[in-house]
Amino acid sequence: MKEIKAIIRPSHLHKVRDAFRALPGFPGMTVSQAEGSSAHSGVERHDTIRGELTDFTRKVRIEILAPDEMVLDIVSIVHENAHTGQMGDGVLWVSEVQDFVHLCLPFAGR
Repeated sequence: MKEIKAIIRPSHLHKVRDAFRALPGFPGMTVSQAEGSSAHSGVERHDTIRGELTDFTRKVRIEILAPDEMVLDIVSIVHENAHTGQMGDGVLWVSEVQDFVHLCLPFAGR
């Protein structure tokens, strides 16, 4: 089991979501609003509070728990539908999930 997280531009969410809907067995996703700032190659100086607060851009965070065999398809869908080649497209990473419990089911313990 893997956890796939992606931070993408909000304008690309509908394309990613539609592509996931066409993927057989897609396990579902959680989407939340996020704000982010890329690492900059130099020191930026903000002379006002407004300049300090507007350094962040709006993003969407997608979180998916998926079986190992679906990871490549899911990562490919996000990349194909969120990639423009421009700075600010976002990031994606995959992590190992040690355990997973559906809260709607009885917990049997392990």
